[in-house]
Amino acid sequence: MTDVQESEPVSMPTPEGASVEQARVAVVIEDEADIRSLLATVLEQGGFTVHSAATGHEGLELVRAHAPLVTTLDVNMPGMDGFETAKRIRAISTTYIVMLSARTEEIDALQGLEAGADDYIAKPFRTRELRARIDAMLRRPRQHVGAPAGIEPTEPSAPTASDGWREHRGLRLHREMRVATADGAELDLTRSEFDILADLLTAGRRVRGKSDLALMLRGEQYTGIDYVSDSDARAIEVHVANLRRKLGESPSEPRWIETVRGVGYRMTAG
Repeated sequence: MTDVQESEPVSMPTPEGASVEQARVAVVIEDEADIRSLLATVLEQGGFTVHSAATGHEGLELVRAHAPLVTTLDVNMPGMDGFETAKRIRAISTTYIVMLSARTEEIDALQGLEAGADDYIAKPFRTRELRARIDAMLRRPRQHVGAPAGIEPTEPSAPTASDGWREHRGLRLHREMRVATADGAELDLTRSEFDILADLLTAGRRVRGKSDLALMLRGEQYTGIDYVSDSDARAIEVHVANLRRKLGESPSEPRWIETVRGVGYRMTAG
């Protein structure tokens, strides 16, 4: 049963550059009426106007009609499931997609993230955790990784600290331009994958723990007393696994990202 405790009102941030109307629109796609109502309540407490649907097809039409800033999406729905719905939403919208599911296997989370979800939360969930994840997404750039509209990235003659590019063994990244390439080919990364890669490149050989990376995605810094759930840590594992797959490297013989067993991740040497 979904945890409905801690449902006090909450104010969610408005992302930089978003209009007032955008910041207040959300779509909930969930076939279970009680969970649909709970999700709508949480978002309404955050100042959103919420439109709800019980099927993927209905939800897709709501996204098309209302251009929401945030969309929550159940995986197990009759007819078109959440994975297919996410793909179709992502084809027409840059809405933040939070996928909710009782399926907790890594392959399910990977499939959800690959379909275009920004986050994947296991059921049952706590409303506080859901709000924290939405807060974190609203603090981050909306656009998918790639050059900002109207800006063509140029290839600098040599990456230096002053020009914003970071490079490691043929992997190049520019945080402000939101561009990452491997051996000259642009990488198609999600926001989370890009931010994790940027953080690891900045840290270099310093190990970044799963808690560090989870808090980084929330826009927070690790202080030693912050709460990071098992699902947060699991989400980092999924993001890194997905990132490695897109880079085409093996965890056992990494070219770029090393696993430090029991701790976290760091970039490979030289």
